[in-house]
Amino acid sequence: MNVRLTQEQKIKVLNSADIYAIMQQVLLRENKIRRSQEHFWVVGLNHNNKILFVELIGLGASNRVNADPPDVFRMAIYKLAGKLILVHNHPSGSHEVTDADITFTDHMLKAGKLIKVEVLDHLVITETHYTSFADQGVMDELKKNGLFEIMGPERQELEQFKIDTEKKRAKKENSLEIAKKMKAKGYDDATIKELTGLSLKVIGGI
Repeated sequence: MNVRLTQEQKIKVLNSADIYAIMQQVLLRENKIRRSQEHFWVVGLNHNNKILFVELIGLGASNRVNADPPDVFRMAIYKLAGKLILVHNHPSGSHEVTDADITFTDHMLKAGKLIKVEVLDHLVITETHYTSFADQGVMDELKKNGLFEIMGPERQELEQFKIDTEKKRAKKENSLEIAKKMKAKGYDDATIKELTGLSLKVIGGI
């Protein structure tokens, strides 16, 4: 689920504190019941480290949430983000990093390396504090450890996933160009929807 950001929040990221300032606001927008669940977000950045999107890809129990590589990288590929920052909250109030957090981050780091999307950091956040893997030196250690190097069938699967996602993005962009031309010629939105497959919301925003 895409998280709506204000223009002021679409900043150039200089450090982990910049990301936490935004993600703390995102977390505190949730009601108390939702804040008692673990959330997993992906923050996409362009080559200048400006935020392109924040995507909520997982909502779990009080102490766990599931996220898989296709969920993590889908929006990054679709929106041409070259860099990602992973963020999840600990409803317990502890921002200590767990072994499971490190293993997961390692897997995502190596998967991102294959498809040329750099995973810069992983933040564990609470309502008042956070821990940054990059600040703690964890990201540098993971890059050197040699684990989760993607090979064989998994490598082919990830490469095909990137190709398929890029095709979908290109198809939508082409549909948008066609819709713009149709709208300029006076076609009504319902007809444009039928011929391009775009939603009325997307068409209305053209």
